[in-house]
Amino acid sequence: MFIINLTYKVELTKVDQFLTEHIDFLNEQYTLGNFIASGRKVPRTGGIILSNIKDQSTLEQIIEKDPFKSQDLADYELIQFVPSKTSEELNFLLE
Repeated sequence: MFIINLTYKVELTKVDQFLTEHIDFLNEQYTLGNFIASGRKVPRTGGIILSNIKDQSTLEQIIEKDPFKSQDLADYELIQFVPSKTSEELNFLLE
């Protein structure tokens, strides 16, 4: 599992120009089962995506399709972790 930490590199007006395309990208990844949660940071300096992908190179290939990445709007930090405890509703995340 990965936490994907996006940090914007440009003004929000530029980010907003590609927001619809970014949401389309997210929707596709949810449909494919690759992402399980996402949202913007507060304050709005970027966003967080939770991915259940286990292989970093596979995840990196997926991220390349994100308009925020292809348009060089954000930096991406990938943090891999293995859940060892969850609420009952998230037990499916335990290996």
